[in-house]
Amino acid sequence: MSNKYHLPRGTSADGPYDVLVTPESAGWGYSGLRILPQKPGEAHALSTGDSEFLVLPLTGSCTVTTDARTFELEGRTGVFASVTDFAYLPPESEALISSAQGGLFALPSARTERSSLSARYGPKEDVPVELRGAGACSRQVNNYCLPGTFEADQLLVCEVLTPGGNWSSYPPHKHDEARPGVESELEEIYYFEVAGDGNGFGYQRVYGTAERPIDVLAEVRSGDTVLIPHGWHGPSIAAPGYDLYYLNVMAGPGQDRAWLICDDPAHGWVRTTWESQDIDDRLPFEGLTQR
Repeated sequence: MSNKYHLPRGTSADGPYDVLVTPESAGWGYSGLRILPQKPGEAHALSTGDSEFLVLPLTGSCTVTTDARTFELEGRTGVFASVTDFAYLPPESEALISSAQGGLFALPSARTERSSLSARYGPKEDVPVELRGAGACSRQVNNYCLPGTFEADQLLVCEVLTPGGNWSSYPPHKHDEARPGVESELEEIYYFEVAGDGNGFGYQRVYGTAERPIDVLAEVRSGDTVLIPHGWHGPSIAAPGYDLYYLNVMAGPGQDRAWLICDDPAHGWVRTTWESQDIDDRLPFEGLTQR
């Protein structure tokens, strides 16, 4: 089913980017994402403008040069192999991203009126790896750029890895209202990769209320993107035999950079069932250790 919130691979490509989501193209105010493929020896000039960015290798390594500083990103062989190091770029920056061997690089972004931070390096050893849920709801979360893990003005970034047959982003939750101490107002982008031979797939659900309707049930494959302006989102379902990866990019108008979620009350009880279940023994993924 076609849906303006589901962007199948290639449908949001623009210029050098496999995916280009800006606040303008998404119809919201803050969150953005670019997926940059690079052939061996290629270089790409990035102007951050009014947004802060991460340079996050999905596959391969790269060099990021900005403000007379150079960050050598070791990267990784793939999103299921390990966490990665990354670079932070503040607004109003000029950066050159180059890759001697080539690769695929995520450039998550957040529009911000503040510019209090400088460009800096995020070592992979400092990325907290978290195992959430239990049983068929077991998943792994790599917490790159969240409150308490890495400082930014507005930007929130993490990765979720779900073993084949499992559900993540479950129970369904939302963060579309500013309720201090309870819920944050955040726009969110999901970018997907699926392990395997190219035939793998998963499913993503997003739904709203009568007052704020949204209805997405998307079959997602590698390179697909789903936009979540509001509403309950989840589950993200990995088909049996196909591990599922997604990059989460979030930003919103709140000045305290909080990530507070509210479960759908119809399904929140599922969390209590995890107490009697073990975490899936396929986690953490090979090469990744919980920290």
